[in-house]
Formats: sequence, structure tokens, C-alpha cells
Amino acid sequence: MNYKPLGYERTAFLFFHSLISLKMKKLLLPLFFFFIFFSCSERGEIEPIEEEPIQVFDPIQEEAFAFPGAEGFGNKTTGGRGGRVIKVTNLNDSGPGSLRQAIITPGPRIIIFEVSGYIELGSPITISNGNVTIAGQTAPGDGITLKNQSLIVNADNVIIRFLRFRLGDKGGAEADAMEGRYKKNIIIDHCSMSWSTDEAASFYGNENFTMQWCILSESLTNSIHEKGLHGYGGIWGGKNASFHHNLLAHHDNRNPRFDHPGVYNNNNRAEDLRGVVDFRNNVIYNWGTDASYGGEAGTFNLVNNYYKPGPATKNKNLFLNAYKQASNSAPIFGYGKFYVAGNVFHGNSNITNDNWLGVVAKQGTVTDKNNLKLDNPLPFGNLSFNHNAEEAFEKILAYGGASHHRDAVDIRILADVKQGNYTAEGSRGSTNGLIDSQDDVGGWPMLSSLPAPLDTDGDGIPDDWEKANGLDPNKDDAKERNLSTAYDNIEVYINSLVKAITEKQYGKDEGN
Repeated sequence: MNYKPLGYERTAFLFFHSLISLKMKKLLLPLFFFFIFFSCSERGEIEPIEEEPIQVFDPIQEEAFAFPGAEGFGNKTTGGRGGRVIKVTNLNDSGPGSLRQAIITPGPRIIIFEVSGYIELGSPITISNGNVTIAGQTAPGDGITLKNQSLIVNADNVIIRFLRFRLGDKGGAEADAMEGRYKKNIIIDHCSMSWSTDEAASFYGNENFTMQWCILSESLTNSIHEKGLHGYGGIWGGKNASFHHNLLAHHDNRNPRFDHPGVYNNNNRAEDLRGVVDFRNNVIYNWGTDASYGGEAGTFNLVNNYYKPGPATKNKNLFLNAYKQASNSAPIFGYGKFYVAGNVFHGNSNITNDNWLGVVAKQGTVTDKNNLKLDNPLPFGNLSFNHNAEEAFEKILAYGGASHHRDAVDIRILADVKQGNYTAEGSRGSTNGLIDSQDDVGGWPMLSSLPAPLDTDGDGIPDDWEKANGLDPNKDDAKERNLSTAYDNIEVYINSLVKAITEKQYGKDEGN
């Protein structure tokens, strides 16, 4: 058996060691240890050495994606993997503990939240330093919403999940709720965008991009934009860009507008940043003037989308208006090429059965329309799902948007989509569900927070979760790979918070 001496025996030994000569040590040392052993035995105070238990992990062997459930061309984005964990501890616009401070911090980082509520921005937040994951699902309580100004993605390798961007007109910004151009390796997942004064969310010119499971709703139609009527969904495009399982609801136009060469410039050339755009399993509801349109000189898949006209919809026989030029005075780029299949046009079985009945070539001839057609789909990457349009409709209603804790806005929008109606008229003349201010629908709803879970070692993983999964709550092991060969421990934790959603949304609960 191994023994360790008590405190006073150790002190006596050191004192003895310092006073006597080497020769005397050889003579007296055995007697000294005999005394110590006998003394301890008499008192019964012999203490066995306590050895630390050895932790043996058997990490799950799995392929690395941005996160489980990431699909499309942006699914290999790594974000902040391998970097530090930064906690957002307050709702301030800037300063220590703020989201802005976490975003402008350089280096790989995973941003988590210890608070829920509104972050009222005085200026846009721009992500200029890439290699970042923003995990909105970690917010305790009702989640995080940004208001008054935009979030702009201007960096490579970015993951954003489970956040809300509800701009509104109070901040005076003529802006998108969220936007990003000319970058690569980006995935936007389960976010909710609304009340923009321009587009709800515009992403084009990006390479290896995915926007999935987002809700874009109620852009402000007749608001503060200098051009007047401007309630738009988004401009979407890019090179290897995926847009799937998103909902666009209550936008007058751009649902979406597919990009064209004229929105690029000499520093970011269209020929470098345009390629396959895969638009599938989206739901478009209650558009006004146009549903999907544009796409000059581009290449697009439009597959298994669900178009549901609403009270504001002017043309109930059209879902794709292909352009050759942005306006009569703009350069003529020529029409795009489209693979169109499996789309459902609610209430119109003819278009559902023959999708090309719902497509026109603006300013074109019958020959121009025929030349739009692609007989075979463009490459769309490896997808684990194969939803038809009706399945996508139901899945988006169940799991779309910042659905970890849905707020009253998303709940109301989804009810409108399901029931085929609308909530309010605009206060400046817009009608039939197209609104002009967030005040038309009651403004920003209340969000409640909860205390952050105990995290003794400060690594971003709560003590209870670490204990339940065999980790040490007193050791910063966020960047270790004890639980997965693909994901850091902190990633396994943040992904576990929404595991039920990411599995059920693809039908895995049904054996698909």
C-alpha cells in the first residue's frame, strides 16, 4: 500500500533534512522513517494516496459538417471550430460582454449567450472577422432579437443559427434586416427576419452558401425607404448557393429576386461569383406583385417549392417571371436557364401538374420561354432529404425559423400561412397583410430571459451537461474531442440543444 505523511511529518522531514550533514543523514534517515511510520500507526492516521480516476472516452465516429442537419453547398462550413468560447453576458449595443464585442473579436470563436432579449443597435453590426459560430440556441429563455439596425456578413467561414433580426423603422435605417455579399463558406440556419425597410435578407455573390429553415416575413411596404414602396423579400444568388426550407410571407415583391450581373462590380465580378443556385423546398405566401423573378444570365434549380397566393397576390397564375434585363434602360444580359420541377401552386392544379404554365419570359417570345428550360437538374450537392413540396410546407410550419423558442411574431405568421389569411392592414395605405410599420401588428413582443446555467470552469458547457456526458465540470475542455471525432465538445453541447428539431425536420422521427 502507498502512504503519504501528514502535514507535520512532512514539515519535520524538511527541517531534519536542512540541518544535518550528508554523513549523518545516512545514519539517521532510517531511524527517522521508522519513527514516522510508528507514530502514524499508533494514531491510525495513515492516509492512502487518492489516485485520480482515468477518464476513458469513446467518441462517436462521424463526418464533420457545419453541424448535424446542415445541408446544401454551405454544409461544410467550420465557423469557429477549434477556437475560443466567448459569452454574451448582456444586451448592450457594445462593450465588454456584448454581442458586438464578441463579433469584432479576431480569431476563431464560438459565441454563446447567457441572456435573452432585445439588442437595440445604434449602428449595423458587421462580421468582418470570419471563422465564427454564433449559437443563438444557447440563450436562456426566449432567445435573442436584434432590432433597429442590420447584421452584415462580410467575412468567410460563418455559421449563424437560431437568431431573430427584426429591424423596424424606429432606428431610421433604410436597410435589410440581414445581408451578405462576395464571401464564401457561410450557412444561415433557423433564423427569423422581418420588418425590414428594404429586403428582409439578401445574400448573393457568395460561394458555398446555404440559407436554410429561415422565416422571412412582413418587410415594411410603404415605410421610410427613399424610393417609397419597398416591401421586399430578398435578392438571392451566388456560386454554389443553396436556399432550402425557407418561408417568405407577406412581401410585395422579390420572393426572391434572383440575382443578375448588374448587381456585381469590377472588384467582385459576376463571372467569378455566379454559378449554380439551388432553390428548393421553400414556401412563398401572399406575395403582392411578383413571386420569384429575375435571374438574368444565371443558372437555377427551382424544385419542390410551395407557392400559396394570398389576399395581396395580384397574379394568381404566375410563380416565375424570368428577366433578360433589370429594366427597360438596363443592359440586356439575356435570360437565365432554369430547371423547374415538382413545384406546387396552391389552388391551381394546372400549374402544379405542368410547372411551365406558371413561368413567363418577360419581354420574350415563345422561343425565349422554351430556351429557359433545362431538361436535367443542375448539380445541387449531397442532400440527405427528398421532400416533395407538400412535405416541405408541413415541415416548415413545424420547424422553420428560430423555432427553439418561437416568439409571437413567428407564431402569428405561421398561422397566417396555414389558414391563408392575414393579420393587419398597413397604416400608410398597404392592404391585405402587407404592412407599413411594425406598429401595424403590435410591435416587438416581450421576450423573457432566464438565469444562465452554472458553468464552473467557464468553458461554455454547463456543469450538469458535462457531468451527464462524462466531462469534468472543473476543466476547460470545450475544444477537446472527447465526445465526437468531428465536433469539439462545445459544439456537441450547442448542437444537442436543438437535436430534436434538426432530426425531426428531415423526417428522421418517421424513419425517413
